[in-house]
Amino acid sequence: MKSSKRLFSLGMAAAALLAASGIHAQTALDDVLKAKEIKIAIPTDFPPYGSVGTDLKPQGLDIDVAQYIASKLGVKVELIPVTTANRVPYLQTKKADLVISTLGKNPEREKVVDFTIAYSPFFIAVFGPKTLAVKGAPDLAGKSISVTRGSVDDMELTKIAPSSTEMRRFEDNNSTVAAFVAGQVQLLATSAQVAGSMMSKNPQLGTEYKFVLKDSPNFIGVAKGEDKLRTRINEILSDAKKSGDLDKIAVKWLGRPAGDLPL
Repeated sequence: MKSSKRLFSLGMAAAALLAASGIHAQTALDDVLKAKEIKIAIPTDFPPYGSVGTDLKPQGLDIDVAQYIASKLGVKVELIPVTTANRVPYLQTKKADLVISTLGKNPEREKVVDFTIAYSPFFIAVFGPKTLAVKGAPDLAGKSISVTRGSVDDMELTKIAPSSTEMRRFEDNNSTVAAFVAGQVQLLATSAQVAGSMMSKNPQLGTEYKFVLKDSPNFIGVAKGEDKLRTRINEILSDAKKSGDLDKIAVKWLGRPAGDLPL
């Protein structure tokens, strides 16, 4: 009898310790499968990863990945528009089961969010018209290119541009893009997000991705401790990498394959 009471007391103490430490039952995956619906936070102001189409529906790389994951889970998807500021709080307060919104991984975020393996590239690159043959840094020789002064884009371009490259630096992204759109320069060095917005507004320019300057991949955010859900999403992403499905989505929205993404 005393032994039973002792075991019961130890069990209660262990439960209290787990609760105090913030460890909880992993229910997200089970809840999603039971409800047959998954809530995914997505961007709508960050093309080509997420924006609102002419039909007023969300569209973009992150939206396609969200729908892809839902289809592989065999559930419906509720797309929840978020901003950069509130995407993590939505996950923490269970307003969303996943965050697919150009989320980069860093030590600070890892304290409050768990991450899947990477699902897409986020990059700074050189862009230009399809009629101009540019495949790498040597091809910049003798050509003009606009870039935002003092930006990471500027620093990375400066590292590799031949001395004969005419680098025209502007004070902000709008001016940098405007110079390219107006034909003042032949090429543009900027982020995929800025270029994507420019290309969608100016399809007549026939702009395409030329080559990458710096890669910074995106990861899917999962609530802390929800390892069952994170493991299942990782399985889906791994299979999508092998099948080439992630590459197809990346080519559709970024003009380049997803390529070798980090774990």
